[in-house]
Amino acid sequence: MRIPPGDPGAVLVLEACSNAGWVHDRAVAAGHTVKVASTAGEAWKFTRLKRKTDHDDAQRLAGLEAIGQLPTVALPDPRTRQRRLLIGFRQELVGQRVACQNRIRALFAAHAVAMPAGAQAWTADGLDVIEEHARERAECGPDELWRGMLGITAAQYRDLEHRIADVERPLGQLSDADPGTQLLLSIPGVGPRTAEAVAAHLGDANRFASGKQEGACAGLGPTQHQSGGTDRKGRITRRGPAVLRKLLVECAWCMLRYNPWAQAPYQRLTGGGTARKKPVVVAVARKLLVRCWAMLRTDQRWRDAAPAPAG
Repeated sequence: MRIPPGDPGAVLVLEACSNAGWVHDRAVAAGHTVKVASTAGEAWKFTRLKRKTDHDDAQRLAGLEAIGQLPTVALPDPRTRQRRLLIGFRQELVGQRVACQNRIRALFAAHAVAMPAGAQAWTADGLDVIEEHARERAECGPDELWRGMLGITAAQYRDLEHRIADVERPLGQLSDADPGTQLLLSIPGVGPRTAEAVAAHLGDANRFASGKQEGACAGLGPTQHQSGGTDRKGRITRRGPAVLRKLLVECAWCMLRYNPWAQAPYQRLTGGGTARKKPVVVAVARKLLVRCWAMLRTDQRWRDAAPAPAG
């Protein structure tokens, strides 16, 4: 793809898509002023269209830019984009590993065969016990086909373990060299995978004017419908990187065990941990993201909340 030299005063607008970063880098190198439009913004929502073509989309982008209403996204540098891709790829591999675990448990349950319980099943000893029940597919009779499936799935699980380790190795090297990730690791209950995802997706913390804006960027802000005297807030918008929301929510569940800062709002909002647990955990995840943003913006390590005054 050849990009001609840029014209003074002209703006090149393109939609956020899989190759937007590639086009952006080459357009900037050619001297263009480039804006990447977010198609998830409200200004880009069109209903009851009779026709949708690339030409129509280009006209809408140009029109929104002309009136100053173009919703844009901050495009990170190429190294950060590569790091985000690797974080997302690892998460996909983890999802495949979980699918293997569920399939193995289902095979054992369907044939009333006991297997190691809990996390012990996925240790070296636990996998050895599981593979004792497996057979080569060609050796399985009509009544034991499940043993062949078990052997294939167990081999797939071991292969995924090696692949995840191969991906985590460069991620660990990038995290060791990133001051932002090391700063976030000072939070009790936050591990390297969550810390690196937050650091990679937030980038320059000063680009957010407030914690509310930063939470909305990750899709953890509430939807809102306001009309006249009505002002309702609903579920989270789910805009922004899904991998970041997933890791933050998983981390929020873990922090309930290790971090009193997370336990306090959880106990208060759930009435002692008996109601609305999932929405409250999402709220804790949002509070965690805001705290991470504040730490990155001020370059300060985690500080526990000061104890309440006596009396």
